Amino acid sequence: MVIKNSLPEKEVAKRAKEIYSRLLKRYPDPTPELDWKNGWELLVSTVLAAQCTDVRVNKITPALFAKWPGPAELCKADVTDIESVIRSTGLFRNKAKNLKAAAILLMDEFDGELPRSMQEMTRLPGVARKTANIVLSNAMDVHEGVAVDTHVKRLSFRMGLTVSTNPIIIERDLMPLFKRENWGIANHLLVLFGRDICPARSPKCNICPLNDICPKNGIEKK
Repeated sequence: MVIKNSLPEKEVAKRAKEIYSRLLKRYPDPTPELDWKNGWELLVSTVLAAQCTDVRVNKITPALFAKWPGPAELCKADVTDIESVIRSTGLFRNKAKNLKAAAILLMDEFDGELPRSMQEMTRLPGVARKTANIVLSNAMDVHEGVAVDTHVKRLSFRMGLTVSTNPIIIERDLMPLFKRENWGIANHLLVLFGRDICPARSPKCNICPLNDICPKNGIEKK
């Protein structure tokens, strides 16, 4: 069931600004919890993090990048060898296939360099808007949208920043609520807060610093 937000757009924008301000005070240096040194490593790590924890990904990527530092090396790797290294991240067969295919495309059409636009980034196998937004904003300082993962999807609805549960529509709704240069930061803040205070089950509303301004959409009132 979708709960419609009864507040006008100006009130939603005001709330979003206050949410951003409060969360930035709580997390003054928000960054991806994935370990990475360049755009390629962030791309690979983000792909591997699908339905897997960042902690688990960080445990296997050192060996992965030691063996195949970049797309030039990975495009020559046997898919079964990639699978053996990333097996513990889950969905490893599909991830291995996509990573190798992405490496091949980068070498064939982009001289081994990551593209700097959403249109070109999402041409890479296994890379949809969420992954592209994360890589573009964090590794290249290119802001084309707001990455909507499970945490952002959940919190933006609960906080009344959107009435949709569709990631594409949620992203469209969130973009005008934050300054363009802060789109990547907004994603990090919501992800960190979602893990820390507002998980899918048993949100800690009693200690939530946003309790007074959050409509708690979708949360059963006790």
